[in-house]
Amino acid sequence: MQLEQQARRIATAVREADGRALCVGGFVRDRLRLRSADRASARQVASPNDLDIEVFGVPQDQLEALLTSLGTPVPAGAAFPVYKLGGIDVALPRRESKSGRGHKGFTVEGDPSMSFEDAARRRDFTINAIGWDPLTDEYLDPFNGRDDLRNRILRIVDAQTFADDSLRVLRAIQLAARFELTIDPETARICSAIPLDDLPAERIWGEIEKLLLQAQRPSIGFALARELGIIHQIFPEMEPLYDTPQDAEWHPEGDVWIHTLMVIDKARELNGDCHRPQLATIMLGAVCHDLGKATTTAMIDGRIKSPNHEAMGVEPATKILDRLNINTLDGFDVRKQVLGLVTEHLRPMAFSKQRDTVTDGAFRRLAQKVDLELLVRFARADCHGRKGTFDCSGIEWFFDRAKSLGVEHKPPAPILLGRHLIELGVQPGPRMGEILKAVYELQLDSVVTTLEEAIAEGKRRK
Repeated sequence: MQLEQQARRIATAVREADGRALCVGGFVRDRLRLRSADRASARQVASPNDLDIEVFGVPQDQLEALLTSLGTPVPAGAAFPVYKLGGIDVALPRRESKSGRGHKGFTVEGDPSMSFEDAARRRDFTINAIGWDPLTDEYLDPFNGRDDLRNRILRIVDAQTFADDSLRVLRAIQLAARFELTIDPETARICSAIPLDDLPAERIWGEIEKLLLQAQRPSIGFALARELGIIHQIFPEMEPLYDTPQDAEWHPEGDVWIHTLMVIDKARELNGDCHRPQLATIMLGAVCHDLGKATTTAMIDGRIKSPNHEAMGVEPATKILDRLNINTLDGFDVRKQVLGLVTEHLRPMAFSKQRDTVTDGAFRRLAQKVDLELLVRFARADCHGRKGTFDCSGIEWFFDRAKSLGVEHKPPAPILLGRHLIELGVQPGPRMGEILKAVYELQLDSVVTTLEEAIAEGKRRK
């Protein structure tokens, strides 16, 4: 409602300058979805949190002055002037012409005299090509986007220009998943024919992140990506999973691909309370966790098994992270944790089966490799992400024990530090590192529990 109030202020000022301001893009789409949802489902429809406005009938050289009367507009955009006013982006309608390959290969110019239909024609899908007048509550819908939204159809606006920006193919995948849309056959045909090799990693990740974090059932997007032949272009490491079978007792759903999609959806369902970096880590872990099965699955002793598939999954998982250029998010080491989930995702159940013999040191050493809470969160999704009912209670035992040891997020801090060894006369260098490591290993096994014991061990080894 606050954005709509701001939009009305802008639209009123534009009308006084003999122009017209229209809300466009995702804001209008999401506003329509929110208003059409029944009470039960409305809670699952996110309120629009950003807004684009196109100003018709006001020349470029007057627009900034007009906006200055309402606040402090901040110019943005190198190729085309866009003004940020609070949480709203304001610009003229623009004409785009393809001038080169890639997402920057466009010539863009503003044209306040354009009709709304001509301005909306440059948009990707009909559901994103709807305008809304905040003063009259009128919807402008030259491409019948409201009908497509009601019927859950994803349809391109202009077949002639859609392929100018290949990112629209990935946008189709994440939109189809987020809003559970069926892709129009002609749209699917065009998407299938568009190469994605001109997309930089950050743009690919931008759409994949929306798919993984904003869709309630990301599997819809992955299934569509396979249908369109896009998996081959962005996640080729997943392709072998189509035909990799699984042990029928634990995975009655069939091949690894189906199980992976089930785990992806379950990971999203169970972890909506996570912050962005942690949720991204879990979701990427779900995508990558069984990649090693493609090269390790075999019939062994009359059963389908995948020995050591966790370790073998590190290389293909690394390739995916490299392709997405994912290292850290908001300062959180996503790469390390994803690879930790891939390598260690069977540990919670394995430890629980050995609960009478597994040591505290084993938990502390595992905490050096991966955040144990994230590991538990993922293990739950992996255990429940299959057909049938399975006993996953061992995962909760694992987490309770990790918490009792205080290592659910990181291993214990070393008791013995370099300054303690310096006081004992040990000089900085390789030998100091060896002593610190040896004493820390004793600490992990609870042999050393106090500073006095640690110093004694260090003195004995100097």
